[in-house]
Amino acid sequence: MASFRALVLREEGDEIVPRIEAVDETLLPAGEVTVAVEYSTLNYKDGMILEGQGRLVRTYPHVPGIDFAGTVERSDSPAFKPGDPVVLTGWRVGEVQWGGFAERARVKAEYLVPLPAGLTARQAMAIGTAGFTAMLAVIALERHGLVAGGGDVLVTGAAGGVGGTAVSLLAALGHRVVASTGRTELRDYLSELGAAELIDRAVLAAPPARPLDRERWAGAVDAVGGTTLATVLTQLKYRGAVAACGLAGGSDLPTSVIPFLLRGVNLLGIDSVMCPQAVRVEAWRRLAGDLPLDRLERMTQTIELGKVAALAPRILKGEISGRIVIDLAE
Repeated sequence: MASFRALVLREEGDEIVPRIEAVDETLLPAGEVTVAVEYSTLNYKDGMILEGQGRLVRTYPHVPGIDFAGTVERSDSPAFKPGDPVVLTGWRVGEVQWGGFAERARVKAEYLVPLPAGLTARQAMAIGTAGFTAMLAVIALERHGLVAGGGDVLVTGAAGGVGGTAVSLLAALGHRVVASTGRTELRDYLSELGAAELIDRAVLAAPPARPLDRERWAGAVDAVGGTTLATVLTQLKYRGAVAACGLAGGSDLPTSVIPFLLRGVNLLGIDSVMCPQAVRVEAWRRLAGDLPLDRLERMTQTIELGKVAALAPRILKGEISGRIVIDLAE
């Protein structure tokens, strides 16, 4: 039988041990479409899975990788044919079923999105779940009235993959972007991505002193959560909105209903895992047209599959800026 190379996680005692192995294709999960994977990427959730955190994976051995891009090899679905370039993010692939840290993947046809014209497989994985989430956040803010010239737009966790892509997108769309980060050494990097101003994350991280603060933000993309999100809610302009898409700072939300009642602000939840197919297609179309690819390249580094596991602790500690692309051919 044909085999392919994959990063396989095995449970050995109390430890999750990653190894590069040759895997028989007959072990791939059920699905209508088999994809020859060209690139994958490293996300925060991948780091958790590689480190065995959060009980995200229940059955081992397991092939992680929540994103991948490549070419259809075999298809039992009329939606795709061999040779079609495709991209996958979410659907709990790489979590409850084998994912993209491998040269082959098999999934349901409904999980795949045709790779938009203008994007390569590598660029799609430089975007990945992080950039896809950022695009969903921007679309949600636009639908709730955010327009260029309406005031400063805040991006928290700006040094991460979601934050960096959000900064680039918003700046390219004509917004004045304020980036919040605790890594002041990345000032030049964030300015290159389009940030007009930087503020230290500590300014937002303290619990709100009062239910309403000075109106500062026409909108916000928040990848931090916790007290940072609570503070942002007190500082939104009248009828402003914040798109919540992360919890790096905690899952609690110590706030009150006052901003919602007196300023009519909106808290928009962003889910990139199970969102409908039509939304996915629109978001990828927007990414292909709106995201400056030169800025995407500045925030991207490419590694080989064998180096992925060593980066898991670093992404969980917030030590990695931008995006990590995994080249399955290396």
